Amino acid sequence: MHEELSGRRAMSSLCAGIVAGALTVAVWGLAVASANPAAAQTEWWEQIPGFGSPSYSSSKRRERSSSTERRADAAAPEGFEDLRANGTPWLSDVMLTSIDQAIERYQRIAQRGGWRPIPAGRTIRPGDDDERIPAIKQRLRATGDLGSSDYYFESLSLDDSVERAVRNYQRRNGLRVTGRVDRGTLVAMNISAAERLEQLRLNRRRIVELMSPRVEDRYVLVNVPAFELEAVEHYEVKQRHRVIVGREGRETPELKGQIKALNFFPFWRVPTSVATLDLIPRLLREPEYLSQEGIRIYDGSYDGTEIPQSQINWGAVDATRIRFKQDPGDRNALGLVRLDMSNEHGVYMHDTPMKNLFQQSARAFSAGCVRVQGVFDLAEWIAHYEPGWDQPGQVRTVLDSGQPLDLQLTRPVPVIFAYITAWAEPNGQVNFRHDLYNRDGSSALASRDMREHDPDLPPPPAGGITP
Repeated sequence: MHEELSGRRAMSSLCAGIVAGALTVAVWGLAVASANPAAAQTEWWEQIPGFGSPSYSSSKRRERSSSTERRADAAAPEGFEDLRANGTPWLSDVMLTSIDQAIERYQRIAQRGGWRPIPAGRTIRPGDDDERIPAIKQRLRATGDLGSSDYYFESLSLDDSVERAVRNYQRRNGLRVTGRVDRGTLVAMNISAAERLEQLRLNRRRIVELMSPRVEDRYVLVNVPAFELEAVEHYEVKQRHRVIVGREGRETPELKGQIKALNFFPFWRVPTSVATLDLIPRLLREPEYLSQEGIRIYDGSYDGTEIPQSQINWGAVDATRIRFKQDPGDRNALGLVRLDMSNEHGVYMHDTPMKNLFQQSARAFSAGCVRVQGVFDLAEWIAHYEPGWDQPGQVRTVLDSGQPLDLQLTRPVPVIFAYITAWAEPNGQVNFRHDLYNRDGSSALASRDMREHDPDLPPPPAGGITP
């Protein structure tokens, strides 16, 4: 990643920038040989309803995937399988029933003593031999990722069946799906059954609270720790999108609001705190940065008198007096469209030119706002019931015209930013996600080192400014 991202502390509201008018095209890059003498003991897990060897082929998954999901998956790198694959919303009675069944299973596992920790060590790759393989097999059997064995002695090899089970485990836990038993996979496997049980209970309560009062028939939900957005209509998910959320220190808040407008070709009004913490320090090192990025300086307000950069001493500037506004264009931070939301935090959703960041499994890169992969498809869905927007392709028509447009919605769409780190699918698969902001109350669930979540994660680019 050679584009830039800022990395200093600030509140999530720092990403707020009011789009006063939508103006011209925007695409700037911003800147995540052991024996098993008690083989029969591993079979008790098979007695728990809903557990057992999973199916690795699913026609339903293919049938229920939206066209947006298929396009996103087709463009994703190998091992990138993090979008949910069915039409069940997170906020639904079906989801609560599935979680209840998962809680019962994990209660039984915990009552039987759970599973033993697996020692740390080198990464185990498919085909490798390792003395920890029998313990890994037992761990995978405990949660139904691997079927039972008829053999008294356990092989020490990470063979095809174990690799498939590891991949299923990684998929359920939001890890990069590689088939390797790496550090991140071991960290997740060593979280105890009791802790996973409490995580399920906690997230069930979260979902119940989000469903009260009754959820709307049509809404958008962003699950922040899952890095995923779902658009729901008639109690069924119509679209799913990968998202980028706030990094440490600039957390994306939990909220309920409304999407009130679509702003095409927006200005970006740089929030004062972002300017203070990120932009002005950079200008002390690189005075040419403003002209390179199409950022202008204004006196007193974003609509004030423009001030030539040559008149400003960046070592003594009053940051509370000046405002920065980035022109629309191929460097603009908001991309081509911004989804204007009403909420007390001043955050919103938007496009981004940094499409490559969606290829990371851990996507906490923003200053609190939410960047959406495939945002044009989402905008099309949002605008569908607006006069003149009922036919497919209207968003593309606006983009192709290159002309600024603000579409004020006559039917605002409710939006929820949620924090759900555990759930269960109707097929019995139980899912867990990294406790990104340490809100689950367990140190074991909230490692701040995202490389434990995704060892292949390259460092985010430093510097720059970003919503």
